[in-house]
Amino acid sequence: MEKGKKNAKGYDFEECVTFLNQKGKEQFGEQFAINPADYEIIFKLLVYAIRDNANASRFNISLSKGILLSGPVGCGKTILMALLNNFIHQSNRHVMRSCREVSFEFIQDGYEIIHKYSKNAFSRKGENTWPRIYCFDDLGTENNLKYYGNECNVMAEILLSRYDLFVQKKMITHITTNLSASEIESMYGSRVRSRMREMFNLIAFDRNSKDKRL
Repeated sequence: MEKGKKNAKGYDFEECVTFLNQKGKEQFGEQFAINPADYEIIFKLLVYAIRDNANASRFNISLSKGILLSGPVGCGKTILMALLNNFIHQSNRHVMRSCREVSFEFIQDGYEIIHKYSKNAFSRKGENTWPRIYCFDDLGTENNLKYYGNECNVMAEILLSRYDLFVQKKMITHITTNLSASEIESMYGSRVRSRMREMFNLIAFDRNSKDKRL
């Protein structure tokens, strides 16, 4: 979308970027600044967040799936997914959870952690329940872990369980990762990779994107 112009949904991309810069500085420090090279990525994320059907169709983004935000270390994936909640309706906002944190929880509490992030991941208000949305950050930074001598690929099991709930109850999941598709298959297996194709919209930074933390 051309900067400074509103689309059919009534939002102005330039104003959205200004707002993101403001929120980014509040949450992550005065050094934060949106890189113009990332505008296309940001626009796609905004299209998803505000449920812009016309542009979602244009970019082949399914609003019934989650986001798989892929890119090299330091390109800003985690920050963008955290900031995206500012544009998402409160009932659809995601909880950020580091995959390393999940793995540490597994060491402490065992297989119940898989249930915590899948079959027990529901919010309740009155008589109504709805699937809780998580963004699992930095997929691939966790390790296969042992609990009482039994090795478990924790994130693979969580993703497979959440896939079943995606099919049954429309449970949405988001992920950030530095891994390529082939690396995901190598770490988590062809079954997980196949399910992920159904669960996620892939939005990817250029692999040559510079580390913004340098």
